[in-house]
Amino acid sequence: MSEERRRDKRMTMESKLLIKRLDGGGSAEEVNIEIIDVSKSGVGFTCNKALEIGAIYESFLTIWTKEVLHAFLEIVRIEKRGDVYHYGSTFVGLPEMEAMRIETYQTIAESEGKV
Repeated sequence: MSEERRRDKRMTMESKLLIKRLDGGGSAEEVNIEIIDVSKSGVGFTCNKALEIGAIYESFLTIWTKEVLHAFLEIVRIEKRGDVYHYGSTFVGLPEMEAMRIETYQTIAESEGKV
């Protein structure tokens, strides 16, 4: 069993993101991704597009209340399984209020036994 290295507890969230790379590298196309897990420090997601470690992407995360969080993600981990890429990313400059909204959802989900 591997040691858990995440700072914050992760949870799943049924949502999608639209992302585009910010640093001018590559195309500016937006792609759909599927959220696997989310915490106040980052997001795990799958996508059929190849992204780059260290690249920062602009994202629009639809949360459980159907509100959209505008955030920047830095890709920190990539694993390819078949035709699908599994990514780990951290939030870059996420406002504390937005992080608290994610944490609030996590607390509610835990109390309802969803996490």
